[in-house]
Amino acid sequence: MRTFLIRLVVNAIALAVAAYLIRGIAYGSWVDLLIVAFLFGVVNALVKPVLKLLTCPLVALTLGLFIFVINALMLWLTAALADLVGVRFTVAGFWPAFWGALIVSVVSFALNRVIGEEK
Repeated sequence: MRTFLIRLVVNAIALAVAAYLIRGIAYGSWVDLLIVAFLFGVVNALVKPVLKLLTCPLVALTLGLFIFVINALMLWLTAALADLVGVRFTVAGFWPAFWGALIVSVVSFALNRVIGEEK
């Protein structure tokens, strides 16, 4: 349970940093951001592996760079799902999603390195 909460907060912070840095990504309140962080985790756990499997040849052809496109699509999908459940989180297009996903990845990586994971 502790690990789940840590990951939720890390995702929320990473999404907040992306929204702060990227014009085209916005959220309502911190509660909205925590809900979006949960949705983002669910999307990454359920949809991303399937999408990676389906695009495996394209990922191999681009030497892994297509993963950035997949990450952008996951962030964009999260924004669409947030809209469906009535949570204020918007991503204005592909390029804000692309740069936002890149920032979310870097910030999440850095925070996880600082916090450390229990093994």
